Amino acid sequence: MKTYSIKPSDIERKWYVVDASDAPLGRVATQVATLLTGKGKPQFSQHIDCGDYVVVINADQLKVTGKKLEDKIYYRHSHYPGGLKETPLKKQMEKDSTKVIETAVRGMLPVNKLRDGRLQRLKVYAGAEHKHDPQQPTAISLKKGNN
Repeated sequence: MKTYSIKPSDIERKWYVVDASDAPLGRVATQVATLLTGKGKPQFSQHIDCGDYVVVINADQLKVTGKKLEDKIYYRHSHYPGGLKETPLKKQMEKDSTKVIETAVRGMLPVNKLRDGRLQRLKVYAGAEHKHDPQQPTAISLKKGNN
């Protein structure tokens, strides 16, 4: 028997909706990263992007455990001396809650040439409304006890 290797033309992409208010940030990001990479599919291959589209809703109602709202800090640097900027999670949530989920998912994807394409298939919305109803996305529940 020969080993089957998927071709890019054979990939079928599905659409999924994940509610960010159902579970903590890490659990949401882990599930989204798994869907984006396509690791749950039987034809998964490391070198071909066979992941699906993921729509994350309710980013404003994101949950975190412990004291992460005050303790978790996002860093960025201007590449000038003394240009390190710090933003706590609470302030980032007020400013742009979608960026928090995008950053968490980006950190969970493998660092290779496929990462940017996978991130383009991630759609994050602050509220419950999204514009991807024509694609008929499947809802995925992350509530404890449903997995």
